[in-house]
Amino acid sequence: MGNLTLDVHEGEVLVLVGPSGCGKSTTLRLINRLIEPTKGRIFLKGEDVTDIDSSQLRRKIGYVIQQVGLFPHRTIAENIATVPKLLGWDKAQTAARVDEMLELVSMDPSIYRDRYPKELSGGQAQRVGVARALAADPDVLLMDEPFGAIDPITRDRLQNEFLRLQQDLKKTIVFVTHDIDEAIKMGNRIAILREGSEIAQIDTPEVILSDPADEFVENFLGSGAILKGLTLKKVRDIDLHDIPALEMPVMRDEALRVLEASPEKTAVLLDKDHKPLRWISEASLNRTTQPIEKSGKPITIDLQPEDTLQDALGVMLQSSVGMAVVVDRSGKYLGCCSIESLASLIISDGGGATRS
Repeated sequence: MGNLTLDVHEGEVLVLVGPSGCGKSTTLRLINRLIEPTKGRIFLKGEDVTDIDSSQLRRKIGYVIQQVGLFPHRTIAENIATVPKLLGWDKAQTAARVDEMLELVSMDPSIYRDRYPKELSGGQAQRVGVARALAADPDVLLMDEPFGAIDPITRDRLQNEFLRLQQDLKKTIVFVTHDIDEAIKMGNRIAILREGSEIAQIDTPEVILSDPADEFVENFLGSGAILKGLTLKKVRDIDLHDIPALEMPVMRDEALRVLEASPEKTAVLLDKDHKPLRWISEASLNRTTQPIEKSGKPITIDLQPEDTLQDALGVMLQSSVGMAVVVDRSGKYLGCCSIESLASLIISDGGGATRS
């Protein structure tokens, strides 16, 4: 580590990003004293961290790592309860907190509290890692590439869920990633580090995208600033496309009438709970005598209003109809977004990137 000086504002997500070996993860380990600083000072709420007992310090700071680090021999409840138990919480308080944390990360306590880590998917394990880090209600959270070891679809969803949580929790977070797109999406501010932990630029994502400090930052950002700026906008910011919805049960003749009247000749088939099932087109319905619920193409990926427009673009490009279905948190259909509506927003913004 060289000379690194930065302030982390209360309640913000500060993302450290840069090439391998620039000191991102080392910075986190210096903050919680997994690595002891040999010079310089680190202050937490005005107190020098070297004046605090190292074990007590770590119990005040949540820590989430890429490989989760759950104890394999402990249940999910026991993993989440690790720090509360070290702090001497009683059993009732600890059990209530475990259930609260599982609900916070969208995991049913009755289903998951008694499971073991080997029984979880990668995304579920990462949720438990976040729940464990938050269990003792720390003011500061250190996150070292927390979403780096899971598949892209799950990663996008977990990022969005975490941003939703942060709106309510307002924790002070230092977040490490090697991915500039993730940094733009997750950070209130970004610190781009050179080798030797020198700060090349520290500012909001909007400023860094529109006014990179030098050639190093430009090269690190890469091309496509407008597309990267899509991470700063949400699906809720665009007008949803007016695609007809057919709710089961529906007769074939009725469905054909609706499709014939639609300019796109396409509709979304919903189940009885108003949740999307399939894309139905006039052509696909006319090609087969199968029941309507077996016609067309299944809808395998959907969006929520809090998803980013970059997420939306990826889903639309994979879609057989060039559109993406938008649902609420309970999975009920809200509408569709299209390439055209996304392009209209970019044009209306003049290509600029501003966080919504």
